[in-house]
Amino acid sequence: MTWTDRRILDLFGIELPIIQAPMAGSTTPEMVSAVSEAGGLGSLACAQYTPQQAREAVQKVRAATSRPFNMNFFCHASPEPDPARAAAWHQALERYYTEFGLDHSAPPPASGRAPFDADFCTVVEEARPAVCSFHFGLPEPSLLDRVRRTGARIISSATTVDEARWLEARGCDAVIAMGLEAGGHRGNFLTDDMAAQVGTFALIPRVADAVRVPVIAAGGIGDARGIRAALALGASAVQMGTAYLFTPEARIPAPHREALRRAGEQETVLTNLFTGRPARGILNRVMRDLGPISALAPAFPTAGGSLAPLRGHTEPRGSGDFMSLWAGQAAALGREMPAGELTRRLAAETLKSLPVRPA
Repeated sequence: MTWTDRRILDLFGIELPIIQAPMAGSTTPEMVSAVSEAGGLGSLACAQYTPQQAREAVQKVRAATSRPFNMNFFCHASPEPDPARAAAWHQALERYYTEFGLDHSAPPPASGRAPFDADFCTVVEEARPAVCSFHFGLPEPSLLDRVRRTGARIISSATTVDEARWLEARGCDAVIAMGLEAGGHRGNFLTDDMAAQVGTFALIPRVADAVRVPVIAAGGIGDARGIRAALALGASAVQMGTAYLFTPEARIPAPHREALRRAGEQETVLTNLFTGRPARGILNRVMRDLGPISALAPAFPTAGGSLAPLRGHTEPRGSGDFMSLWAGQAAALGREMPAGELTRRLAAETLKSLPVRPA
């Protein structure tokens, strides 16, 4: 058997309709190259790097594989400083500083992720990846035009039909339909209303009906059953993130890996405590204490600064109480194996379970 919908395969020049999600802070060049070498599309999370670090990461990927890969960037607007809100957030965490004997009066370290800009665009022009993907919309038109001139296929995440149409109208070659089940940061950019977010398997057919470009399904897909369902609903490929957190190539701390192993016993919820923007992760102490969504949390991506000393104190002691434990709702389906093997096995299991079409 073979894949009947080849739109994404032909568009990206890959063999398998499986894209490894770009997970800033967890993805490594080793993961990216392993997935691409296996026939899928590895995705380098460039938001975790400086431009020079991104160049070095690309060199590592290229040294390990000659196959297509994706470079991913954030497209958020850097927030204006809000000292009052930052102070109120820091004050809300004072009790934890007291509990652990930490100096609450010391200025919290800066935190954040760099948005796509001219310097990152230069890196893309130098690297000329097969695919360039974006989160939180798209960069300004002049930068997007520069990316397009490299020959890279351009994709981005949509959490609603309106966002999917917006992306298609601005020249995206494919749209990622990101359902509410997905781990990590929501990709929303036209709305902040989390109550209106849609689940993956309701979103896929709506987006597929609304746009002409191929659709990539993301969120709550953890095994061949999910891949098969996504393809049946109109997706041409899937993007999977949490499944790859179980691989040895993932760069995650021990408390995060242990939480993933116990994912079947725990809930995942949307929270803004760690960055200031809604993201799905495994419930932990600070989320229970403060509520997973807090109006006090400073704007993305600055909320993590005041939590950093608490994480720095508790993580070496084996605790994930003050760190982001990003995971999607299908985390309990995760299997521990190398990223390349996982990619090939997911594809083989999907093909085996697809219905046989008459000749």
